[in-house]
Amino acid sequence: MFNKKKERLYISELIDGEPAIAYPSYYVLSSKMMKNEMLHYALIALHSLDLEHYQHPTSYEDIFAMFSGGVYPIYKEMYVVGYFGGKMMYLDSGGWRGVPCTEDVFKMENWLVC
Repeated sequence: MFNKKKERLYISELIDGEPAIAYPSYYVLSSKMMKNEMLHYALIALHSLDLEHYQHPTSYEDIFAMFSGGVYPIYKEMYVVGYFGGKMMYLDSGGWRGVPCTEDVFKMENWLVC
């Protein structure tokens, strides 16, 4: 079976100077995701805490509209979230992980959309 090569995207490559949120300092991504400018925008916003273009959604439609538009919402001001293969995923330093379905996922105040 063919394993796709993963690369590290360092936050220092995206942000000039010191990031407001230094951890994680890198994310493991596929080469396709490494080139995704919308993902870069969300990571820059998250790590610089420049969330002026983000707001709390009014409904779940706002979150899924971002997914279908190729944009990444932010969850709890800690994670960038994507929707792949019918599954909601959050990005951590090791790559994309499935979002655990807890009560917090359903609270609109935990999400930021743009």
